[in-house]
Amino acid sequence: MATVQIRNLDDAAYEILRRRAGESGRSLQEYLRIELEKQAFRATVDEALARVRDGLTGEVSMDDIVAAQREDRER
Repeated sequence: MATVQIRNLDDAAYEILRRRAGESGRSLQEYLRIELEKQAFRATVDEALARVRDGLTGEVSMDDIVAAQREDRER
């Protein structure tokens, strides 16, 4: 597994993150790891648009759109 070190984090941001970690019953390290992993697996707008463009072969049904949205939300 990789290791990341963050320098020069704003003090106010640090306190907010520390509080959120405590409220979730996690250490700050565990809380940040989980949040970063969620962020990493969430598609950016550009990535989502590229997937849509790559999948375009003509018409897209409403069922296809709903299925794609549900798939992205489950990641």
